[in-house]
Amino acid sequence: MVRSIPGDRHNLSVVATPSVHEHATLGSVNERDFLQAINDNRGIIYKLLNLYVDDPTESEDLYQEILLQVWSARKRFRGDAKFSTWLYKICLYTILTAKRKSDPKKTISLDDTWYEPSSEEEMEQDEQAELLYNAIKQLEPIEKSMITMHLDGFSNPEIAEFFGITVNHCNVKLFRIREKLAKILTPA
Repeated sequence: MVRSIPGDRHNLSVVATPSVHEHATLGSVNERDFLQAINDNRGIIYKLLNLYVDDPTESEDLYQEILLQVWSARKRFRGDAKFSTWLYKICLYTILTAKRKSDPKKTISLDDTWYEPSSEEEMEQDEQAELLYNAIKQLEPIEKSMITMHLDGFSNPEIAEFFGITVNHCNVKLFRIREKLAKILTPA
């Protein structure tokens, strides 16, 4: 299944990779299949980078760091979770670790990188996606991650497992995040 990514500077999509799921661990996957799995799921990486990093140079540096972290951790992938969930967790951890090390007062702004839509309907959808994207950027890091995973189609049990919380707690948190987004998006 292909999912579009609102606000993606690179106009990428998130695609599941069957070849990775056929192996018990990524350690048994050859380099070509591993690189293909990363390429097929690069939208996850870029989406998280777009949410947390404004500077293109820093984004590219973090992309390389994420690839190194994923390559180093590949033998620890047991196949218990989806490859995309595993990749998401490594990306998020790497980005948040880097952000903690950088200036905490640094603000994140959205680059003007939207493509020119071909119709009024697409333009309206893009404006709505940009509003949502900007609202998500105002959330706390955990809230950003949870709602992004939810919007990417992860199930609540998958999100709960990812964050190490119960499904009920996940449901409550997602409800509160949606309420918070509604307040942000509702003009005063």
